[in-house]
Amino acid sequence: MARPPVVSLSKDFVRSQESIDVFIVGGGPVGLAAAIAARLRGLSVAVADGAVPPIDKPCGEGLLPDGIAALLGLGISIPANACQPFRGIRFVSGDQKVEAVFPRGNAYGIRRTALHQLLVDHASTCGVSLLWQTPVAGVSREGVFLSNGFVPARWIVGADGTNSRVRRWAGLDRYQREETRFGFRRHYCVAPWTDFMELHWANDAEKNDSQIYVTPVSGSEVCVAVVSSDPHLRLDAALGDFPELAARLGQAEAASSERGAITVSRRLRCVCRENVALIGDASGGVDAITGEGLCLGFRQATLLADCLARYDLARYESEHRRLLRRPAMMGRIMLLMGRHPDVRRRVMQVFESSPRTFARMLAMHVGDGSTGDFVANGISLGMRLLMV
Repeated sequence: MARPPVVSLSKDFVRSQESIDVFIVGGGPVGLAAAIAARLRGLSVAVADGAVPPIDKPCGEGLLPDGIAALLGLGISIPANACQPFRGIRFVSGDQKVEAVFPRGNAYGIRRTALHQLLVDHASTCGVSLLWQTPVAGVSREGVFLSNGFVPARWIVGADGTNSRVRRWAGLDRYQREETRFGFRRHYCVAPWTDFMELHWANDAEKNDSQIYVTPVSGSEVCVAVVSSDPHLRLDAALGDFPELAARLGQAEAASSERGAITVSRRLRCVCRENVALIGDASGGVDAITGEGLCLGFRQATLLADCLARYDLARYESEHRRLLRRPAMMGRIMLLMGRHPDVRRRVMQVFESSPRTFARMLAMHVGDGSTGDFVANGISLGMRLLMV
């Protein structure tokens, strides 16, 4: 069958008959971060997405300090009027509460649409060719099939999310471990009552293994998201198990409609094949309970761009596993706490009696420390649990 005609993107972008260096399928935050990182290394880049920006996605809308640092490395700073700083994390489980501040700098609460628009604008400034309302129909070793033609490309990056079609087309769908949960998010018109992001744990895990996140996103608005293994659990019903939080929200007016999404903990066998590489949720991921999805994706973007510039996808394959290791471990620990109230009670007791232990774990969570520190902190926590 004859190949469709070559699509002309722009005079400056496609030089005569040369192919594009990097074609990215998926224009969410991680796909755009990968595009920007590749442009910073001198590669020509196109991004295609069937949506129109700014693209929204239900999430907790917290950007932790390591995620902010990753964006700064791409030349992106978040304006003060677009976000709400918060200085740490607070766990709330019944009458047990523990909190710690980040070891370096603040985190930001930022509307997903605002973050996406910042990345769109920066990608455009960097010279990325942005193809919105442009679904991708297939990929090959030579390039990408669009509805109106064919784009030759040296490298193809799948940044098209949890249900990635690129992953399926490339034969990369095999995984070693997978677990799915469900999240629902709504914004409320209420002033934040704390400068911490709060993670509330349901008391009755046998009835409901849910957690609710509260993230300040402005001086007059918070983002509230529930995550659980029940696809039918909505925020209004979930709040019945969180009386203190329900009282805080009171009769606050909703600032957005409730929206849902799937969060998947997945480890793929491979994230590269021939000229195709996966990134972000398409490449596996960690449960939303970690709050590390975007940061992980941004760090993958920088790594992938460097590997593409060096023609070294083998390195991306190995270091991608390394990047996933810490947030995946933290996710398993936090899910264990969510499913076993007795374990959570004992862990919270340790954190309450030794705030420094929680502070060290939070520091590790945001990437401040070595693997050795992580092991040492784990041993220390284990020993304290034995004494509870």
